[in-house]
Amino acid sequence: MSKISVIIPTINEANNLPLLLSDLSIIQKEGEIIIVDSGSEDKTIDVANVYGAKVYKSKERNRGLQLNLGAMNSKGEWLIFLHADTRLSHDWFRKVNSVFKEDKNYIYYFKFKINHKKIIYRVLEILVNFRSQYFKQPYGDQGLIINRTTYFENNGFKNIPLMEDVDFLRRLNKKEHLIQLNLPIFISSRKWEKTNIVLQALKNWNFRRRWLKGESTKSIYSDYYKK
Repeated sequence: MSKISVIIPTINEANNLPLLLSDLSIIQKEGEIIIVDSGSEDKTIDVANVYGAKVYKSKERNRGLQLNLGAMNSKGEWLIFLHADTRLSHDWFRKVNSVFKEDKNYIYYFKFKINHKKIIYRVLEILVNFRSQYFKQPYGDQGLIINRTTYFENNGFKNIPLMEDVDFLRRLNKKEHLIQLNLPIFISSRKWEKTNIVLQALKNWNFRRRWLKGESTKSIYSDYYKK
């Protein structure tokens, strides 16, 4: 069994994926990289093949479905779920490797960093990391490192197109098992660059509020991706 399976959901990520796969190339002998694509029309799959990743295709654009499909086809003892537009530090594998010797019931996530120099992003980083560490509410773009047994015992990600990370972490019995690593993950600023950061944060909060009140993910998804 491979020690690590890195699982990445994609849709038209040919521009971002090479950078992440380059960061991940260090694990070639230690595990596997799994791309679960939901119908990319660019060169995403070609890029994945060049880097030797295993490619699976999802029948629909549904991140929960994609992540779980990757987990179901994985062989690793530890599963690392990453978004395609993230980057890792040069020494990430050495530091993460020590985690695999710890309690397998713990779920780990990276320290939130935005790959942009604007001061406003430093404020956002502080708020997100505070929420994650003290309220135990990290999100999927921070990366999740989960032991295989723990993942399946908690029934994995549900077949929902968004909020799959919030849903999974809310179902955990012991929130104290969520541990923030002293290791950054660099997140693309693209989703904030075309909008006001404060307004976008309020919109995201409102989407989560609507979901927690029981509104269907279909209607929230429609509003989230509304042009």
